[in-house]
Amino acid sequence: MLVTISGLPGSGTTTVSKLLVEHYGIDMISAGDVFRALAKERGMTLAEFGKLAESDPSIDTTIDQRQRELACTLDNAILEGRLAGHMAQDALTVWIKAPPEVRVGRIVKREGSSFDVRFQETMEREESEALRYKDIHGIDIDDISIYDIIIDSSKWDQFQIASILTVSIDNAGGFA
Repeated sequence: MLVTISGLPGSGTTTVSKLLVEHYGIDMISAGDVFRALAKERGMTLAEFGKLAESDPSIDTTIDQRQRELACTLDNAILEGRLAGHMAQDALTVWIKAPPEVRVGRIVKREGSSFDVRFQETMEREESEALRYKDIHGIDIDDISIYDIIIDSSKWDQFQIASILTVSIDNAGGFA
């Protein structure tokens, strides 16, 4: 079984994905980890790297192609990333959402800096990504109609969300 977990920055996708990976003992493929590593390699912030990606579509296409290839070859995995639900076929698709203030608060806790600085960076990053996804893939990131499950992470903590998803995964046939 393949499960995709998607959401905007700070929504909790990585944390929940890691809990599920630990619970099931399966692999996780994270687009965000790849993107962050590429930004760090170039000595850039995520916002700066996002701007670069606007003019260099090969960054997104490389990450997306890798996710598609892995999704086709793995039988049991969590595919985590903003476009993961669009990259995998025959997967249980999950979107984790939260209000911008909640998400940015989590980003500040994780990465430091002030709320105002991180809020501005996050909004710029999301705008940049939305433009790229539309231009490169024709995907409207605000259209969450493709997802099987939508969970608001401002209502439940990561353990409760993992529990909800564990029940859903197990009822859908689980990981073989």
